Amino acid sequence: MKILVTGSKGFVGRNLITQLNNEDYQDIVEFNREDTLSSLESQLENVDFIFHLAGVNRPKDNTEFYVGNTDLTTQLIELLKAKKMRTPIIYTSSIQAALDNDYGKSKKMAEDQLFEYAQTQSTPVYIYRLSNLFGKWSRPNYNSVVATFAHNLTHNIPLQINDPDVTLNLNYIDNVIGDFIRTMKNGHPTKEGQYCVVPESYEITVGELAGKLQKFHDNRETLVMPSLKAQFDRDLYGTYLSYLPEDQFSYYLKKNEDNRGWLAEFIKSEDNGQIFISTTKPGITRGNHWHHTKVEKFLVIQGTGLIEFRQVGTDKILKYPVSGDKPEVVDIPVGYTHNISNTGAETMITLFWACEIFDPEKPDTYYEGV
Repeated sequence: MKILVTGSKGFVGRNLITQLNNEDYQDIVEFNREDTLSSLESQLENVDFIFHLAGVNRPKDNTEFYVGNTDLTTQLIELLKAKKMRTPIIYTSSIQAALDNDYGKSKKMAEDQLFEYAQTQSTPVYIYRLSNLFGKWSRPNYNSVVATFAHNLTHNIPLQINDPDVTLNLNYIDNVIGDFIRTMKNGHPTKEGQYCVVPESYEITVGELAGKLQKFHDNRETLVMPSLKAQFDRDLYGTYLSYLPEDQFSYYLKKNEDNRGWLAEFIKSEDNGQIFISTTKPGITRGNHWHHTKVEKFLVIQGTGLIEFRQVGTDKILKYPVSGDKPEVVDIPVGYTHNISNTGAETMITLFWACEIFDPEKPDTYYEGV
């Protein structure tokens, strides 16, 4: 299958071609703004499907809207007609095509021409009126408010919000691309009237969006990861991370060090507690405390150790030998005082999970030797 993608170096085009390659579509012809119409004519030869993504949305002069959106579409259709081709087309329009501005009017004119082409040539044309897109590789201050906010936060530029109560309708780029490819394959998109729509969409105010992104940004300081239970939050967090400067992918944790070794908190979650890591020197014991409600899990990943338990108010001691050579998770029930000792000759490394973030005002930790 030979596929033509106009605007292939843009945000949508780049994501589309990457996924087409992932799905083993190799015969892909690209047309970009530096290409000429004569090259477009030759590129159309034997094309089986067209993704018409090229367009202009932030020109220096408003006349460029019509050149980049309307005129290019006209020229594409004329070439197809001249070659007597009935090639199916997916066209990326915009919800602004319903508005009375130059961008919207240029998109609406392109839509009308494509509908006429579909009718006169008996050819499938799928016009998507897309809302605000977000995802990796989107240009800040150009494609998306999400891109702009994420870029500014990761580059320590203050966010500018004129009205936090404005509602945004968002489409995630992976959902858009997935729907495009399904439509190409089966010709049955989801429609609202004569327009195709991406079934998965999100609604959020500008203020709420900024708040979510700010919490992602604060994670490196607070270590608190906001809930990612909702798909939108996972999509948004992945997008946020894609704007990190390439020399700032990593960050340091605070090490609390003493004669026993060191301990560092790794990540915290209001829904799922926290994870921390520690080293323990040979012969050293940690713990000797118990909890009313807080539960934990211990996992030794290097060295050998012994975890001991005693139910508070009893004398029976339970012993669990552990080793990094055979990863074994040990649950710490409530009401049992417990400790962990390094019984080997090398430093022991342990991962700990607790079901709640430590609260110094309510530590639920009571010291008592096993």
